[in-house]
Formats: sequence, structure tokens, C-alpha cells
Amino acid sequence: QVQIVESGGGLVQPGGSLKLSCTASEIIVTAYTMAWYRQVPGKQRELVASERWSGDTTYADAVRGRFVVSRGNTKNRLYLQMNNLRPEDTDVYYCEAASETGYPRFDYWGQGNQVTVSS
Repeated sequence: QVQIVESGGGLVQPGGSLKLSCTASEIIVTAYTMAWYRQVPGKQRELVASERWSGDTTYADAVRGRFVVSRGNTKNRLYLQMNNLRPEDTDVYYCEAASETGYPRFDYWGQGNQVTVSS
């Protein structure tokens, strides 16, 4: 079965960098988007960055120019290079793999990993 595994979270000082990694296993179809979301308690989960199968990327306004998303060579991995981190970036980050074609339609999520930006 599909498993979304995330790594790379942790504690970093403001202005520092972290790199998140996500691996989606057992997905056979070749038309799905991978994305990073973040969420704090009481707030709606928001898109941070995503990359479609084609390589097209989307970034939230709050992270554009600071974060860079990329797929692995096999396209079953998603990396998020986070630079110039700010305290407001503190959140739980979730990786998603979602179908693009609609059929089969799927939406898989990782369990989340904590990113804390603090002096």
C-alpha cells in the first residue's frame, strides 16, 4: 500500500535553512502531484509548495523566493529546501501525493513533521 514518509524537520534559528524530504512508495501511475502543506492548531492547512508531474511548480506567496521544491529523479520524492527561515514558518509540515488525471483518484498524506524556527 502507499506510504508517505517525511523527514528533515527540526529546530533551526531564524535565517537558517532546512531541507525536507518526502518519499511516496508504491504509486504506479505517472501523473500525480506532490506537495508540501503546513498547519498549526486551529488553522486551515495551507499549501506551501507543489510540483506537478510535468515539473510545473506552485509556491505560496509567503515562501516564494525563500523555498525551493523539487522532485527526485524517479519523481516519487519531493524535496523542500527552506532558506532564510522565519519564526512564522514554524509549523507542522505535511507531504501530499495527489492524482492529476482524476481516475484513479487518490490523495495520500504523510503524518507530518515539526519545523521550529526560534532563536
